[in-house]
Amino acid sequence: MKPFAILALAATALTLTACGENLGKGQPLNVVSGHIVMGATPDRPAVGYFRVQGGPQPVQLVAVTADLAQRVEMHESVKENGIVTMKPLLRADVPAKGELVFKQGGKHLMIWGINGAAVRAGKLPMAFVFTNNNNERILFDLVIKPAEGAAAEGEMDHGAMNHAAEKAAPDAAKK
Repeated sequence: MKPFAILALAATALTLTACGENLGKGQPLNVVSGHIVMGATPDRPAVGYFRVQGGPQPVQLVAVTADLAQRVEMHESVKENGIVTMKPLLRADVPAKGELVFKQGGKHLMIWGINGAAVRAGKLPMAFVFTNNNNERILFDLVIKPAEGAAAEGEMDHGAMNHAAEKAAPDAAKK
């Protein structure tokens, strides 16, 4: 019975030690929200915005990739001498217990050639690569939204059309 008691005591000690290691660590590093806005035309890149919640240690976001896109780049809009320019961003700091936000007018993703299947599905699976624990990768699907104003410009209110007038004067409707 003694060997069993010693084994049980050792297992309890290990369990308590493991619990103690997690105390004070708080939330883990995580991508918590985001979306993509398609370019106004198919040849224009889409833009991506997201929010990363920092974990217990500061890290850096060093890349964002997508298998269903031709190219993804991190950029930042910067105002210099009254002129806003866009510059490539090689890394972005994620403070411990803080957040990193990619938003309009600041840091953002430029995404070229999103696969049609992803567009139809309404989301693009992406991998966010950080400088911790062997370049940790967090997988997160960014929701795909149409280009700003695309729905308003491209849609036609067929219900408001006077189809009876077109039938009465087919030649006039063609002119």
